[in-house]
Amino acid sequence: MSLTAIILLVLLGIVLLIVEFLIVPGVTVAGIGGLLSIITAIFYGYHSLGTTEGNYILLGTIVLTVSLLLFALKSGTWKVAMLNKNIDSHVDYGLESHEINIGDKGEAMTRLNPIGKVMVNGKVVEGKSLSGYIKEKTKVEVVKIESTNILVKPIN
Repeated sequence: MSLTAIILLVLLGIVLLIVEFLIVPGVTVAGIGGLLSIITAIFYGYHSLGTTEGNYILLGTIVLTVSLLLFALKSGTWKVAMLNKNIDSHVDYGLESHEINIGDKGEAMTRLNPIGKVMVNGKVVEGKSLSGYIKEKTKVEVVKIESTNILVKPIN
């Protein structure tokens, strides 16, 4: 294998590794392909050109890979291509105090089998039935308040 082919394999491997680290994180085809390309180039460098040239190829590959990775990370040029998604949503933890109290009455908006939607004090929340199945439009009473839902029983 010629020196030009070995250099091209090393460069291809480095580009694939940079793509793996910065654009598609995780273990993907790009990372595996990059490693295989670099290992193949170094192997053929030793096999075809000899030990001295193989050592130069190995050392050059290490220096070039580290240098390019550091440059790519510090320069910020990869920020355009990187996956950079911020999630700005939040989860409501718990029912606000004094909004719904034990003993309040409401109505099952959906079938509770055993979980469904319940309207209590004009607010629709997730409710759990204590006694199993409760039909839609059944009047219910709040028995217990948990963090994000309420336990209800049907009113007879």
